[in-house]
Amino acid sequence: MAKKKFYITTAIDYVNSFPHAGHALEKIQADVIARFHRLLGEDVFFLTGTDENSLKNIRAAEEERISVKKLVDRNAKKFYELKKVLNLSFDDFIRTTEERHLKGAQKLWQVCEKDIYKKSYKGLYCIGCEEFYKEKELVNGLCPEHKVKPELIEEENYFFRLSKYQNQLKEIIEKDELKIIPETRRNEVLSFINSGLEDICISRSAERARGWGIDVPGDPSQKIWVWLEALSNYINALGYGANSKKFQEWWLKNENKLHVIGKGILRFHAIYWPTFLLSAKLSLPNQIFVHGYLTSGGQKMSKSLGNVIDPFELVKKYGTDAVRYFLLREASPFEDLDFTFEKFEKRYNSDLAAGLGNLVARVITLAKNLKITTQNLKLKRKIDRTWRDYHEALSGFKFNEMLIAVWDLISFCDGYIEKEKPWQVSKKQKEVIGNLLLAIGEIAKLLQPFLPETSEKILEQIKTKKTKPLFPRIK
Repeated sequence: MAKKKFYITTAIDYVNSFPHAGHALEKIQADVIARFHRLLGEDVFFLTGTDENSLKNIRAAEEERISVKKLVDRNAKKFYELKKVLNLSFDDFIRTTEERHLKGAQKLWQVCEKDIYKKSYKGLYCIGCEEFYKEKELVNGLCPEHKVKPELIEEENYFFRLSKYQNQLKEIIEKDELKIIPETRRNEVLSFINSGLEDICISRSAERARGWGIDVPGDPSQKIWVWLEALSNYINALGYGANSKKFQEWWLKNENKLHVIGKGILRFHAIYWPTFLLSAKLSLPNQIFVHGYLTSGGQKMSKSLGNVIDPFELVKKYGTDAVRYFLLREASPFEDLDFTFEKFEKRYNSDLAAGLGNLVARVITLAKNLKITTQNLKLKRKIDRTWRDYHEALSGFKFNEMLIAVWDLISFCDGYIEKEKPWQVSKKQKEVIGNLLLAIGEIAKLLQPFLPETSEKILEQIKTKKTKPLFPRIK
């Protein structure tokens, strides 16, 4: 019997600058989901990548006085290096300057041509969002996302008949055929649809794009709007341009397709992308998981605000799994998480050093000189309940709740140790220590998607009965 397929993607990142910890948050969340589905025995394909055709990349290259190609090549390499630093398990990394992406983006344009027309247009454009805004959508005249004044653009561009798909898209979302999690984001999308969908601009002049980007098929004077071509990466990485077998199996015939995105790009993924697919007569994703931002000083991390946290430096100082743990545990994934080093170190010392690390060290030390044969596990009921909570919480992407359940099991084990006093010689000593060994083995398995390195270390210590601090306390 063929394995159940599960396709998961992250948003692709602009490469106008190096990655910050906000980028790490999304990649780690997606990695946990991918690892969880592999544990379930599913055939998983995990995609991430970089968005290299945006105007902000052009501006960044101009500021540095280097070619756009040199900038995107250098910065894309840095994003790929997150794989090792954060211990990510993605299967493919697509760059939107690749030939497979260019072919797929132009093909998507061509199959949507019945819904594309050209007209002159004047509007307010935010380069950060790569989107036109109406006056009423601005906040004090500024882009609500980037807090900058949009540029007034007037030119002749191509437009997509978004309005044509309003009722069809509304029905798809209301029936949860495209399920948006959490519910608040689903309601946000439906509210926007109910306000009335208007046709959208899907190209820009080659002059404004400085010649950078993907040509509109048959009209090299225009470049495809970065969002239309960027969103197509999700199918281009599977071989859409060549209608490959991989594309057939992982997209057209697969009913388990999940996009992991931040709240700021919800409209692009829940409204524009599905309508492009409907126009092209292609199947839609099944789920969109929308997470909050990682903030610093209450503001979304951005190079322009100067409040970015470097994930490479963070890992260098604290370790990969400590960074993964904090970003997954500190707040609900649906809310913003404000980063401070004080909060990070407090969580590290209490949960990792004094909690998990201390329990494992105590149990391994107790078991070191004893030949253990495990008996009926007294902790079995608690462990079974934790596993049930685990599946329920992860299926709803509630990473923090799952980790709370695991740490509740750790506290339960600490209480079991204090009650049974296994350091004292008794008839039950071997049984109690055996139970605890089995319990920390289960904890290691529970932590595998979250803290993969730590999970391996715990299992190795159980096997060898040799202790080594998992998380040395920060002083």
